[in-house]
Amino acid sequence: MREVEILVDDLSDGSIIQLLEDHLAEMRLYSPPDSIHALDTSAMKDASITFWGARIGGELVACGALKQLSPEHGEIKSMRTDKRFLRRGIAAKLLERILQEAQSRAYERVSLETGTNEAFTPAVGLYRRFGFEECGPFGTYRPDPYSRFLSRAL
Repeated sequence: MREVEILVDDLSDGSIIQLLEDHLAEMRLYSPPDSIHALDTSAMKDASITFWGARIGGELVACGALKQLSPEHGEIKSMRTDKRFLRRGIAAKLLERILQEAQSRAYERVSLETGTNEAFTPAVGLYRRFGFEECGPFGTYRPDPYSRFLSRAL
C-alpha cells in the first residue's frame, strides 16, 4: 500500500463532505434520526472543529475530526474510512494523529460517541486499543439506547 498522508483539511474540495454524507446515509440504517449525532455540512465548518483527511496518492481514504468542548476536553468526531480501504490500519493512523493534536492542545480528556449496533463493533475495538473506556454521556449528549460513549484521559 502506498504511503498514507494525514493533513488538516479545510473541506474546500468537498471530498470529506461527500464521505461524511455517505456516513450519514449509513447511520440512518442503524439509528433513528434523533439518535444520529454525525455532523451535518453546516456544523462541519464550526471553528471549534478541526478536520483531517487521510489520503493515498491524493485520494481521500478516511477522515476524522477533533472538536473542542472546553479548554480541557476534546471530542473525536466524524471518523470514517472509505469502505475500499477498511482493515488497513488507516483509521489507527488517523486516530493517532488526532490524539497527538489533543495532547498538544493540553486536553486532559478526549471522548467520543458512537453507535451500539453490531456494525460499530470494529470502531469500538479500535478505540479500546487506544485506551478508550465506556463512560456516561458528556457535553450535550443524553442517555440514548443507540449511543455508546467512550473516553480516555491524556
